[in-house]
Amino acid sequence: MKRSSFVAMIMGTVSAVLFALGMCMALTPEWNSFQPGVILGCVGLLFALITVMVWRKMEHKAPIRISGKTVLTAVVGVAGALALGVGMCFSMVWEQMIPGIVIGLIGIVALLCLIPLTKGIKD
Repeated sequence: MKRSSFVAMIMGTVSAVLFALGMCMALTPEWNSFQPGVILGCVGLLFALITVMVWRKMEHKAPIRISGKTVLTAVVGVAGALALGVGMCFSMVWEQMIPGIVIGLIGIVALLCLIPLTKGIKD
């Protein structure tokens, strides 16, 4: 295993644990720790961004250029994931099966749109 991959794996694991713990703290009402949970989740996200930058630097890759396509890809990905999650909440938490399935399918279709958006369509 390359040193850069090992460092990225360790840093990515730490950032995922921080983010997950922060979200658990924020979303579990019994813990009464919403604000510290949000802060810890944001620290996890920040650490994930630092991980990407460190890995790219160790691999001698150019920094990520932000273009309209990059922003559109991120927006479609976030919207699709949120729609899928909201659909699951409708179905499983709020016991509204039909709206949950419809919203979840919309999220799945949005996530499937990421494939041609990132890879393109070729003959």
